[in-house]
Order: sequence, then C-alpha cells, then structure tokens
Amino acid sequence: MNVVILAAGMGKRMQSALPKVLHPLAGKPLLQHVIDAARSLVPSKLCVIYGHGGAAVPAMVAGLAAEGQAPIATALQEPQLGTGHAVMQALPQLDDAQPTLILYGDVPLTTVASLRALVDAAGSDKLGILTVEQSNPFGLGRIVREGGKIVRIVEEKDASAAEKAIHEINSGILVVPTVHLKKWLASLSNNNAQGEYYLTDIVAKAVADGVQVVSAHPSAEWEVAGVNSKVQLAELERRHQLNIAQRLLEQGVTLMDPARIDVRGELICGRDVTIDVGCVFEGRVELADGVTLGPHSVLINARIGAGALIKPFCHIEDAVVGAASQIGPYARLRPGTTLAEDVHIGNFVEIKNSQVAAHSKANHLAYVGDATIGSRVNIGAGTITCNYDGANKFRTVIEDDAFIGSDSQLIAPVTVGKGATLGAGTTLSKDAPAGKLTISRAKQITIENWTRPVKVKK
Repeated sequence: MNVVILAAGMGKRMQSALPKVLHPLAGKPLLQHVIDAARSLVPSKLCVIYGHGGAAVPAMVAGLAAEGQAPIATALQEPQLGTGHAVMQALPQLDDAQPTLILYGDVPLTTVASLRALVDAAGSDKLGILTVEQSNPFGLGRIVREGGKIVRIVEEKDASAAEKAIHEINSGILVVPTVHLKKWLASLSNNNAQGEYYLTDIVAKAVADGVQVVSAHPSAEWEVAGVNSKVQLAELERRHQLNIAQRLLEQGVTLMDPARIDVRGELICGRDVTIDVGCVFEGRVELADGVTLGPHSVLINARIGAGALIKPFCHIEDAVVGAASQIGPYARLRPGTTLAEDVHIGNFVEIKNSQVAAHSKANHLAYVGDATIGSRVNIGAGTITCNYDGANKFRTVIEDDAFIGSDSQLIAPVTVGKGATLGAGTTLSKDAPAGKLTISRAKQITIENWTRPVKVKK
C-alpha cells in the first residue's frame, strides 16, 4: 500500500516555534509515532507532507531514514489549502496499483491493529474510514449514513442542526483506491465556509461513482485523538503512559502507582520487578528478574541485573549494573560504567567510564572516573580519581582487595596493587605496591601557646 502522512500544520495553539508534529510525546516526536505505525504495515510508498517549520520536518524524516529503514519521501504543501490539497502534493509519489492510507502527523496513538482492521475492511476497491462514536463530537466531521450506509462526511461549520446531533465522527484516517483518489481530488471544490479543499468530500464522490464506503473502529477514542495544544499533548502523554503501565502490570510488574511512571523509550522487565513512583526510563532499559527501583530515579539506556536494588533519586545512563548490587540513594552512574555482581555504590557517589568488579563498594561521597576497580575493593568517603590534567584523561587501576582510605586523591595514571592500603588523606601520585600501606600527608603537629583570634571591639 501507499501511506501519506499529513504534517503541514502550523499548530498556532501550541504557542511554540517548533512545528506541531515535532513536539515530543513519550520522548519522541508526534510524527515519529505515526511513521513507526505506518512502517509496521510495510508500505511500498511512504510520503510525509510538510509545510510550516521549514526544513525541520524533512530533517527529522531524513534522520529516521538514515537509521537504516525504508526511505520516506517528503512533499511541500505551500500554501496550506486544506487536507484535500495536502494529499494532492503526494500524488506523484503514489503507486496507482496500491490503495493509499492517509494518516495525520498530530494523531500519534492510533494502533497498528486498528490500521490493519481498516486496511482489511477497505481491501483494494473500497473506501475505508476509521470512525468512532464520541459523546461530545463538537468541532468534528460527522459521518452521515442513509440506510446504515455512509453517504458523506459533513464538517462542523457546514453541518445542519440534525447533522450536528450525530455522534459518529470521522477520524480523518482513510484508505482509498489510488486511481479513484487521484480522480476525486482533481474534482474537489473549495466552495465551503473555510475556502479549503476538504479531503472528506471524496466520500460523496465515491458514493456517486458506486464505490462502496466502509468503516472500521478503533478500540478507544484516544486512538484518533489529535494534538492542537499543549493541554491536549499533556492529556495524550498521560493516556499513553497509562497504556504502557497497563501492559507492564499485565506482564507482572509491580507499579506502586501506575499514574506516576514515564517510559520514553523501550522498557523490558523480567519477573517480580518493582518500580516505585516518579521513575523515568529513556532509550532502551532492561530490568532483570527481581529488580527493585526506588522512587524518582532516571534510567537511560541501562541494564540492571537480577535482584539489584536501585535506591531513590539515582541517575543511571549508558551503564550496566550487576546482579544483587545496591545503588544509591543519590548515586550517578555515567556512560561507560559497568558494575559486576554485588557492588555497592552509595549516596553521592559518581562513577564514569569505569569497570568495578564483584563485591566492591564505594559507599559515600566519591568520584571514580576512567578507572578499573578489582574485586572486594573498599573506596572510602571523599575519594576521587584525578583523571584529567586539563587536556587529556588518564586511567586509574585499583587491584583486588585494596583499601582506599577516606579523602584520598589518586592522580592518574596510577596503580594501587593487590591488597594495598592507602591511608586516609593520601594524595597518590606514584603506584602503591601490593600488600603495603601507603600514606602521604603532612606531619601532624600541635602549636603550643596558640590562641584563637578575638574580634576587636569598635
């Protein structure tokens, strides 16, 4: 089939310089949601109609095409003279032998199942409309039927009182035989209240030409809800997140509050996973069996091993946490961090581009960057690896069973040998030998006869 996505609108009510279809929902642009659904149908041709926003929409589309999937054509609608006029811009791209599915770049939540049902109902020779019953259809095009058959669609501004009382509305999503589509678009008139070429006028033309008009229905109203304002965008965001939460609950995930979770990518959960409130997931996040996430943590492209405990207010990005590890609260794991099993990273500890072997711990107030940490290592409070000289970064190696005393600074490149101990307050600029105590600090002295200064009275 052909797929045409209409994405030319300005979106004045969004009150933003960003084109409406590029506003994010669940971490990706509205338009990308629609493109992803369209690609799931494996179309032979896919064309996005753009208008407002200049090169921003084509640039976003080109970025998707660069990800290795089938190419997406774009066509400019200038000026914007209605939905019928928008589809006209795509006609040179379409294969006449295939029906054309028309979608909207600001209607992001239509499911692939609903689109397949519509495509199946229309076949190759019928005009199919995705319709839905709404309790309050104000402002929407009404489906007019005679004898149960669809005969036309009337827009709110052009509807009579009787037609405004109809509750079955047109979602705008259509499947049309392409040869007929081209003929009907060529005969459209803009003699209406808006002075636009309505795509919906092709329904009456289909009836006049004896082409059967059929309908299919989505599972819920939100599938055909569009975005015209930040209010509507927020409403759809919550709807989408509730849908995700529902699927997670059905998979056996424990959500402390399904209304307080944000998945802005792909979240994969094993058995007996528990997620507390306010957690945000971006990119691809994997939570293995028995993982527990405390409240208000952010995980981005992360993999968390079985039985790990992530305490509240942690930030984990492009990192791997081993099984049975404990992280946080208030810990930050930055890109390139890999923790083995049973590693403890405590409050206000930051790890960057480092590997930490099993059973090691850094429980408080430490920075570990560009380091290789062995097993059973203890990193004391206030310890930092000095990995950057202002121009280049260097690596620190701490071997198995080493003990790093509190408030130590390890000036890379440097190695702490197996079983070595650094005394508290050590500034290490040379390798520390295995099994030895290394310490560097000023000699402690007490100044006799010293008195604390007293404030002079004025």
